[in-house]
Amino acid sequence: MKLSILAAAALCCGAAFAQKGETVKVAWIDPLTGLMATVGQNQLKSFQFMAEYFSRNNPAGVKFEVIGIDNKLSPQESLNALKSAIDQGVRYIVQGNGSGAALALSDAVTKHNERNPGKEVVFLNYAAVDPDLTNSKCSYWHFRLDADTSMKMEALTTFMKDQSDIKNVYLINQNYAHGHQVAKYAKENLARKRPDIKIVGEDLHPLAQVRDFAPYIAKIKASGADTVITGNWGSDLTLLIKAANDAGLNAKFYVYYGGVSGTPTAMGAAGEGRVYQVSYNHYNMGGEVAKIQDEFRKRFNDDWYTGATYHAFALLSNAMAQAKSTDPVKVAAAMSGLKFKSFNGDVEMRRTDHQLQQGLYIARWQKTDAKNTYSPENTGYTFVPVKYYEPYVSSTPTSCQMKRP
Repeated sequence: MKLSILAAAALCCGAAFAQKGETVKVAWIDPLTGLMATVGQNQLKSFQFMAEYFSRNNPAGVKFEVIGIDNKLSPQESLNALKSAIDQGVRYIVQGNGSGAALALSDAVTKHNERNPGKEVVFLNYAAVDPDLTNSKCSYWHFRLDADTSMKMEALTTFMKDQSDIKNVYLINQNYAHGHQVAKYAKENLARKRPDIKIVGEDLHPLAQVRDFAPYIAKIKASGADTVITGNWGSDLTLLIKAANDAGLNAKFYVYYGGVSGTPTAMGAAGEGRVYQVSYNHYNMGGEVAKIQDEFRKRFNDDWYTGATYHAFALLSNAMAQAKSTDPVKVAAAMSGLKFKSFNGDVEMRRTDHQLQQGLYIARWQKTDAKNTYSPENTGYTFVPVKYYEPYVSSTPTSCQMKRP
């Protein structure tokens, strides 16, 4: 009897710590070619860098390895990349550039897991912010690390409602799910919080195809807009800002992705005091973030701006420690509802829809100073926080009816 108990205990403890020392492969599926290649290259480096960073020390005692696969910003190519990753034995994927690709991956992962018990895959979405992903099209196997469009717009318009200089707003966005949602929530929230503000124009343009935004800027100038709201990212924001500066457009810009590769240089001195960004992080957070930024810059001569790369490994390693396993089924169950500490404080992966609940910052583009010293792309300028909203302020309800395995 005693021997049986001891044997069972030994088996139990061996299983409990079986994940220690394991290498967990993570497939990164995003663009490495085309107009958004610069963004993708930075984010792949960011994921690989953070994999090394967390491999040194994490609560689960595992090692992480990131495999990059170019999806050419295409939903179909993303599905090919998913198949390639699964064939390589990868059970965790990350993607973020483009909600169209994210929706395709979420659906494909869900179907794969239903058809292939024992070979389940988990999808960590680090930047695709279409609210449908955690509402009408939510999946148990999908976990979003960024704040979605509705959350960001809730925070952004809460700040904008107190800016008395805003009278006339122009909306310009990319013509796909994310851009449509930015416009939708901007109109709804402003109508509720500042009904006196006029929407004087609205445009949707092709994603990652426009090389000259001068015609769009001409329309914005003609509209008399004093403020522009855009969810554009990558080349679509960089070239938009450049065209605005070239045309002498003096409007303020309220953006989601001002820190992404190329945009800081485009803003430069001309954007000082005129560009406001809503995000879960900013360049001057100090502490651990400052150390990560400095190490990343020394190694790559580039800026670390995608904080969700930190969220990804913090979430995975904490869940693996709790599950005492790297099995995607057990880890997904542990991640659902998990509260953990990230670089921006205490966060929670909401159980009902797998949308990370976190605080959001409004930051303004201005010259670096003694307190705000980090200068992206060596511009001499930076994003300085002017307002912080606790997670409950920007949290939005969900209609998700999650089907759990």
